[in-house]
Amino acid sequence: MLAVIQTGGKQYVVSPGQKIKIEKLNKKEGDEVTFKEVLLLEKGNKVEIGDPLVKGAEVSGKVLSQGKGEKVIVFKYRAKKRYRKRKGHRQTFTEVEIGKIVSGNE
Repeated sequence: MLAVIQTGGKQYVVSPGQKIKIEKLNKKEGDEVTFKEVLLLEKGNKVEIGDPLVKGAEVSGKVLSQGKGEKVIVFKYRAKKRYRKRKGHRQTFTEVEIGKIVSGNE
């Protein structure tokens, strides 16, 4: 079984047992999380495409950890103007293990 979910302005292809890193959610480690914005469901040869969402479908998961990604350096430079700016950024994320995928007609 496969699903496409939307969270944090991004879309993810998920299946049960998969671990994904998504935009930070305000949940604690061990909490259950439910994604109701399911855009596509695939079960065997049957595919349900939402318009824009699949009605009644949801994906549940468990929060494994909260963290920060690798540091990204942002460097701005203007030639011949003595302008240099250097800044670092670490994006926060939530690691989630996908539990079960429930379609709308089950």
